[in-house]
Amino acid sequence: MLSIGLVGGMSWESSLVYYKLLNLGVEQRLGGLHSARTVMSSVEFHELTELQRAGRWDDVAAVLAEAARGVEAAGADLLLMCTTAFHTVADQVEAAVGIPFLHLADVVAQACTARGLTSVGLVGTSYSMEQPFFVDRLASHGLQVVVPDPERHEAIDRIIYGELVHGKVLDASRATVVGVIDELWDAGAQGVILGCTELELLVKQADCEPLVLPSTTLHVEAALDRALAE
Repeated sequence: MLSIGLVGGMSWESSLVYYKLLNLGVEQRLGGLHSARTVMSSVEFHELTELQRAGRWDDVAAVLAEAARGVEAAGADLLLMCTTAFHTVADQVEAAVGIPFLHLADVVAQACTARGLTSVGLVGTSYSMEQPFFVDRLASHGLQVVVPDPERHEAIDRIIYGELVHGKVLDASRATVVGVIDELWDAGAQGVILGCTELELLVKQADCEPLVLPSTTLHVEAALDRALAE
């Protein structure tokens, strides 16, 4: 089994989901007392969000690249970033290490095409929905990407940053996000990507009629496929 490297802390709730899903996945696949080999470097979320707000993306990249190098030095065989928004500096992070990097957008896009989808919705932070780094990466796989109307972005950010990153899972917020998913379906999306780890704490497939594609779950499954193939 390969060791899976994680750059986390964005938020710690997100990292917790990754760690839990990786270990549950190994247990389900191998049985017994098996667990995942992991190495994690958890960064300080407040520091990175302040750099993000200031547009200091070179500094963000430097922090995350340093964390990635530490993970590699600690023995990781492959690398994941436990975040969507900060994949905007994924190229710099990937270039900082010599181990394989599993880009979240590539993993999700491959899962979409494997299901025969050509048009998908994306729900995440306003940054991930409005900036091209994630949408364009998905589109490079031949997918048409639909995002919520701009007036919905503030409410989604409030739910993510004001509630979910603090472990608050509220029924009213679930109804809001499910409503956004339904709107994307009405706009032609064949499935909807939960493009933020914390959204997977709030919304499950049972809550929605449209196909839900949980990006973190897909990322973890791809990492386990790689780690357990050895």
